Amino acid sequence: MSSTANVNDALDGHVALELDCVDRLYLNAYVPRLQVGGQVVAFFTQHRGDPIPSPALMERNGNRFRREVRAFAEEHAIPVLRLKKPDRTRWDDRKLDHVRPYLEQAERAGRFGAVAIVVAQEFQWVLSAKNRSTKPGVVSYDFVKEERRVGVYYFYVLDADFGPGFIKVCTYFPYPAKVWVNGHEWAKRQAQRAGIGFTALANGFATCEDPTALQAICDRFAPTDVQAFFDRWTAAIPTPFTPADRAAGYWWELSVRQIEVSRTLVFDDPRRARGFFEALVADNVGIGRPEQVAVVFARQIRRGRNHRFRTRVFGPGTEVKLEFSYQHSRVKQYLKEGRALRIETVINKPRDVGVLSRLEHLPELVAKGRGVNHRLLLIERAGQGCAIGSALFERIHQPYVWEGQRTGALRFGDQRAMALAGALCVWVHAVAGFTNASLRGLVAGLLGRDYTTSQMTYDLRRLRLHGLIERIPHTHTYVLTPEGIRVAVFYTKLQSQLLRPLLAADRPPAPPEVRRALATIDRAISDYVENARLGVAA
Repeated sequence: MSSTANVNDALDGHVALELDCVDRLYLNAYVPRLQVGGQVVAFFTQHRGDPIPSPALMERNGNRFRREVRAFAEEHAIPVLRLKKPDRTRWDDRKLDHVRPYLEQAERAGRFGAVAIVVAQEFQWVLSAKNRSTKPGVVSYDFVKEERRVGVYYFYVLDADFGPGFIKVCTYFPYPAKVWVNGHEWAKRQAQRAGIGFTALANGFATCEDPTALQAICDRFAPTDVQAFFDRWTAAIPTPFTPADRAAGYWWELSVRQIEVSRTLVFDDPRRARGFFEALVADNVGIGRPEQVAVVFARQIRRGRNHRFRTRVFGPGTEVKLEFSYQHSRVKQYLKEGRALRIETVINKPRDVGVLSRLEHLPELVAKGRGVNHRLLLIERAGQGCAIGSALFERIHQPYVWEGQRTGALRFGDQRAMALAGALCVWVHAVAGFTNASLRGLVAGLLGRDYTTSQMTYDLRRLRLHGLIERIPHTHTYVLTPEGIRVAVFYTKLQSQLLRPLLAADRPPAPPEVRRALATIDRAISDYVENARLGVAA
């Protein structure tokens, strides 16, 4: 019989390089002093000295910016690409795909600077002027935010520190902007400067002479590096704000719109990578539930909140991905170039994980993302190493007496015990904890009948006395102990992935050889019964 691939075996002995690094980083750039109508009035009247704030002033400023962009492109011989809405049926119709030849040409020449400008029409939140006066010939403008389809400029640059990146600037007031950089590309250039030898993986590292030093480089990625990129290129490209505007405090500040925090495990043999991922997919499809994604973010599910979960497994060609979603964020797992496992935590809204979005909070966001990746890997390890010893199995099958109080056993096969184990396998509880109310609904759903608060209280007590859960001090929240995780997964997998298939092994979809073997055994036993004259009485 061939050996079954195991996640723990692959991780313990066949990982040649393991690296935590920020991947893609997408930021908002906004002007704090130009967010509401009163600030717009102050900008034009108090700062620029215009007597009447009007949309004509906005248009005049926007036209000046557009002229400066055209002059900048002509002066530096920068190609201007006017792209329509991308064709989502094509993988190579992204803006970056159209700009890539210019980036590669500049990199071959060792030339840093703006390499292309993409002009596009996109929906943006901009300020519009509305006349609130009802008198003919009288104007009194209100400035309100609304989402409109407007023109934007993508300034694609090749940076000495970050490599490819872009700054997108809207052409309408108050000129919201976006910034895109890549942490892996930044780390590659820092490693080159430090003289650390490596071979590149697509958007990552395949090998490295000094993994410890490389990880130290990734660890020092900071908000100052991103801010320096933004300051460097806003000083080089045209902007809708003048030096006087900036001196008066009318300038962009950065906040995180999207961050991808990755953990890459490069295996010493592509076969190991494939076996690892096949084992991972099989294990998660077997007992996974959509709710288990919340463990990744360590956020407690509370009643009355509108939590959105989604889980899907898909495979374009031969490549398979696991993707878990929570609120506006998600976690992806996939094989990179057939030899590396990539875990990516994509946080699209920092508040999903309890972090503010200003750039200064980037280290906290990175720590949250790394924690997500780390916990996910721990859970997957536990899922494939959950067999429990006979001592633990016998202990939880016996009633427990503590300080004169007796609590019931947790016997395998008991309907209520199995429902408890299945509910505890919702991995959010393994990290964020659970309460009487949050666990009771899950157990009731698995039982398919009413399950009272007092029954849940009794079950929590017996779980606690058996050492499978413990209460967080000064709260009504419980967490699973390491033994509790193993028992819950062991019970659930033993029932769903072993006993149920074996009990149904005499009929499809059981393999033909198993069905034939069982039929042979059945005939042999029938012969013994008949020879002993023990058949059914007439």
